[in-house]
Amino acid sequence: MAVDAAREEKALRELTNRLVDRYGEEHSVERVEAVVGAVRQRFDGHKVRDFIPILIERIVRRELTPVEVENIAEQANTVNSQAIPSGDNSNSASSHLFDTLDRLGVSRRTALIGAAAVAVVGVVAVIAVQQPDSDPVAAAPAGLTTLRGVVGSEKMAFFEDARVADVLAEHGIEVEADPAGSRQIADSVDLGKYDFAFPSSSAAAERIQRKVGVSGKYTPFSSPMAIATFKPILDLLTAAGVVKPGPTPTFDVEKYLALAEKGVQWDQLEGNTTYPVRKNVLVGTTDPRTSNSAAMYLAVTAYVANDNTIVRGGKAEDYAVSRISRLFTRQGFTESSSDGPFKEYLAGGMGQTPMVWIYEAQYVDAAVHNQLKPDMVLMYPSPTVVSQHTVVPLNDKGDQLGKLLSSDPDLQRLAAEHGFRPSDASLFTKVVTEHQVPVVPNLIDVVDPPNYDTLEHLLDGVAKAFN
Repeated sequence: MAVDAAREEKALRELTNRLVDRYGEEHSVERVEAVVGAVRQRFDGHKVRDFIPILIERIVRRELTPVEVENIAEQANTVNSQAIPSGDNSNSASSHLFDTLDRLGVSRRTALIGAAAVAVVGVVAVIAVQQPDSDPVAAAPAGLTTLRGVVGSEKMAFFEDARVADVLAEHGIEVEADPAGSRQIADSVDLGKYDFAFPSSSAAAERIQRKVGVSGKYTPFSSPMAIATFKPILDLLTAAGVVKPGPTPTFDVEKYLALAEKGVQWDQLEGNTTYPVRKNVLVGTTDPRTSNSAAMYLAVTAYVANDNTIVRGGKAEDYAVSRISRLFTRQGFTESSSDGPFKEYLAGGMGQTPMVWIYEAQYVDAAVHNQLKPDMVLMYPSPTVVSQHTVVPLNDKGDQLGKLLSSDPDLQRLAAEHGFRPSDASLFTKVVTEHQVPVVPNLIDVVDPPNYDTLEHLLDGVAKAFN
C-alpha cells in the first residue's frame, strides 16, 4: 500500500473511532461504520486526497446529528413545559431555561442547536438542512457566527471540547477547525477559505503573515518541547550518560547527538536487556517539511550542533545541517503533524515508539484524561525551546477569536486543562498539581529558535537530505 493511501486509511480508522465514541449512545458501532463507508464511496476516484478524511467526518457528523437534535428538542419541550416565573423578561427567562438545561446535562451550545428545532422562550429558529450532495460543511446553529480555522493538530482536542464550544457560544461564535501541520498551514493550505490560522510557533505565524499580508497576531498560550518515553528507556539512557534522572528527568542533547552521530543502536548499549533491538538510538519526530514540532527539534539540535550557539549565516547553516540531517533521514516514514506520533506512543508502547518529540501540552493533556500508563515518563531536553501557539487572524472574525482566546478567563482555564501554559501561570500550576503531573514549572535551559529565514534555510537543507 502506498504511503499516502496508508495515511488515509489510518486517518479513516481514527475518525471512525472518534465518531463511535461521540455517537455511541445514539447509534450502534455498525451504524456509524456503515455511514462512514457510504460517505467514503462518494469520494471514490477523486485524485486530490489530502482533505478527504476531514470532509468525510463532517458529512458523517451531519448525517448522524439529526437524532441528537430530536433528542434535544424533546428535552427542550420538557423544559419549556416547566413553569417559568411570570413577569420574567426574555433575558431572565432565557437564563432560567439554560439553568434547567444544565440540570438536564444539556450544554449551552447544544441547547442553542436544539433551539433551532423547537420554540423556546418565544423564539423560533430554523435549521438549514443540507442535501447529501451539497457542500459538506453543515449550517451554523441559529444565532451563532461560524468561524473557520486551520489549526495545529495538537490543538484539535481543545477546539473539540464541548466546554470550549459553550464559552465561544456565549460570545456568539462557533468554530469549525481543520487540523494540519503548522508548516503545511504556512506553505500549502488554501488560507482564502479560513477566518484564522493557528500554527504552533511564531516562525510559522510569521510566514503566514508574510504570505497573506497581515500584521495582527495573538499568542494565547505556549508549550515547551519535551520527550515522551518509558521507564526502561529512561534507565538505559541514564546508564549511557544521556539522561540525568530526577522528578523531571533531563535529556542531554549534546551527549545524545554524539551518540547518534556514531550510529549507535539500542542493542549496543551496555547492559541493555530490556530493549535489545537493532534500531538506531533516535528521538522520533514528525516530518520537518510539514510540521512545526519537528522544526522545533531542528532548532534545538542545530543550536547544539553549532557549538551551543544560535545558527547565523550560510556557513553555520551548512555545518549544522551536515550534523543533524541524519537525525531525521534515519527515522524512515514520519507523520505530517504531531497528533499521530503521540497517539502511537500512547497506544503502541515502547516497542514501536521508545522516544517521541512532543509538546509538553500533549503529555499533560493525556495525564489529565487518564490516558497514560504507569511506565510512561516525560523528559525535558537540555536545552529545549518553547513553542508559541500563535493565532493569525485573516479577517475581523478571526481577530475577535484571537482576542477571546487571549483574554477570556474560562478559555484560558480550559487551555490549561488541555496542558497548555496560558499567560496566567497559576492556571497551569493548578492543573498539574491537581493531577500530579511532574513538570518543570519554570524552565531555565531554553534557547531561542533561529530567525525566520535561517530556520527556513535549515529546513530546506534537511529536506534536500531526504532526496
